[in-house]
Amino acid sequence: MSEVDAAPKEISRAEARELLDQGAQLVDVRVDHEWETGHLPGAVHIPLAELPARVEEIDKDRPVILYCRGGNRSSMATTALAEAGYDAAKLTEGAVGWEDEGLPFEPEGGYVAESGEAAAIIQARKRSS
Repeated sequence: MSEVDAAPKEISRAEARELLDQGAQLVDVRVDHEWETGHLPGAVHIPLAELPARVEEIDKDRPVILYCRGGNRSSMATTALAEAGYDAAKLTEGAVGWEDEGLPFEPEGGYVAESGEAAAIIQARKRSS
C-alpha cells in the first residue's frame, strides 16, 4: 500500500501550531455557517464542496493543515490534496479539539457550531433575531 492509499496524515494541535509558526497554511473545510460562528485564527475558508474548484488558492510549495468540526471532511480533503502532490495533514480532532483545549477562535467569542442543514437553519434564525 502506498502512503497516499493509507489513512490521511494527521497532526496534533501542538504540531499544527509549530507548523503555522513556520509558515504552513491553515484551511477550514466546513460550511459557511460553521465558519461564521468561529474559526481558527489565520485560517482560510474553502468549504470541502468547493475544494476542487479552488485548489489553486492553496500554495503547493507550503505545508497545508486542514480541519473541519471533528475530522471526517478534513480527512477527505487531506487525502485529495496529498494525492495531488500537496504536503497535507489534518488537524487531530478538528475545531472541537481546538476548542476543548481552550485555544483561540475568531471572531472573539467564536465557538464550534454544529454541522448540518438543521444547524444552519437554527444559526440563521439566531442571527436574524
